[in-house]
Amino acid sequence: MPSDVAALDRHRYVSLATFRRDGTVVATPVWVAAVGERLYVFTAGDSGKVKRLRNSPRARVAACDARGRLEGEWRDATARIVTDDALIQRAWTAMRAKYGWQLRLLDVFSRLTGRIHRRAWIEVQ
Repeated sequence: MPSDVAALDRHRYVSLATFRRDGTVVATPVWVAAVGERLYVFTAGDSGKVKRLRNSPRARVAACDARGRLEGEWRDATARIVTDDALIQRAWTAMRAKYGWQLRLLDVFSRLTGRIHRRAWIEVQ
C-alpha cells in the first residue's frame, strides 16, 4: 500500500469512513499525514470516530475536499487509536511539516482551550 499512502498524502483532505455497530458508514473529512507506510489523523478524544474505532478497526479512506466531496476511490483500511508517545510525536511532526502555519494556529487555540491534551491520534493502514 505504499503507493496508496503516497497518493493520499498528496491531498489536503482525506475522507475517513468508520462503521457503526449496525454497519452504517460515517465519513468525515480530516487532515492526514504519512509516516512510512501509514497515515495519521488526529481528532477530539471523545469524537464519534474514536468511539466507533474502539468497536471495530474497519475503515475506508478516499481523497476528498474540505466538505467531504470525494475526489478519488474508496480504499479499504484498518485503523487504530495510537497511544505510543514516540509514534504520536512522529505523526505530529509529519502533520506540522504538511500543514505548517495552519496547524500551528490550530494548536495555539487547542492549547488555550485545553483541548490539545484530549486529542486522539489514529493510525490508518
